[in-house]
Amino acid sequence: MTRIGITGGIGSGKTYICQLLKQRGIPVYNCDEEAKRLMTDSPFIRRELCGILGDKAYLNNTLNKNLIAQYIFTDNNHAARINAIVHPVVRQDFLRWAALQDSPIVAQECALLFESGFQDTVDATIDVFAPLSLRIQRATQRDHATTEQILARMAQQMDEEEKQQRADYCILNDGTTDLEEQIDHILNQLNNKYTK
Repeated sequence: MTRIGITGGIGSGKTYICQLLKQRGIPVYNCDEEAKRLMTDSPFIRRELCGILGDKAYLNNTLNKNLIAQYIFTDNNHAARINAIVHPVVRQDFLRWAALQDSPIVAQECALLFESGFQDTVDATIDVFAPLSLRIQRATQRDHATTEQILARMAQQMDEEEKQQRADYCILNDGTTDLEEQIDHILNQLNNKYTK
């Protein structure tokens, strides 16, 4: 089995690329979605978050997202503290999930692939990128946010050039370049590399 990690900045279109992979029969693990699930379902995460934030970390058995957000944004170190609790559990959950898949290739969608160290859980990494103006346009429409809000979120992520340098493969999602052709090219290279 070959495990690939799909990353990209806000508005790059990595989720769309993952949809195209699913259409090819490739299972995709979405780290953001699974982290949200595990923050409610994992006894370890619940215990650790309650240790930091007290009983109000969960209201009616549901994660208190407002309290978590407040905690994270009051101090830069707080986000790292939450990530240190959540990321190892997500990492193990991905590896468990991948082992259960009956597919020669599985994918992990992870916005913070390199920042979280999750590149170590996959055999190859793919960075999806697009021009900044297009990314801002996509993200403001999708999230009903202002340009300033999107730029602030982008500033918290790894620089796009660094992601491209660290990735094994890159996909340009500028609305005109053929995505299917790029995906096919990468999958062919992966098949040649990992099936011999």
